[in-house]
Amino acid sequence: QVHLVESGGGLVQPGGSLRLSCAASGIIFSIYDMGWYRQAPGKERELVAYLTKTGRATYGVSVKGRFTISRDNGENTVYLQMNSLNAEDTALYYCNAHSNTRADYWGQGTQVTVSS
Repeated sequence: QVHLVESGGGLVQPGGSLRLSCAASGIIFSIYDMGWYRQAPGKERELVAYLTKTGRATYGVSVKGRFTISRDNGENTVYLQMNSLNAEDTALYYCNAHSNTRADYWGQGTQVTVSS
């Protein structure tokens, strides 16, 4: 059974930082592209950051230069380092595992709230 479990969300003040983690089990982690997406109330889910199995990273326009995605294949974990957070970053953050030859998987999400 496949599980993607996000952690690291919480309440942070504007300008602060958080590091999200997504631990995967039940998949061959190294063959999956991994992504972070977010969805704010009343808005569509959007791409935050994406990291291919070969190490190529892509970022959403609004987070480029502030967020960094990384992965540890030995730990089956993908990370999202978020710096200089602002209120517009408030959302439920989801982890995604994508493969062109296998099913996609999603985690349950972790809430990030940026507020003073």
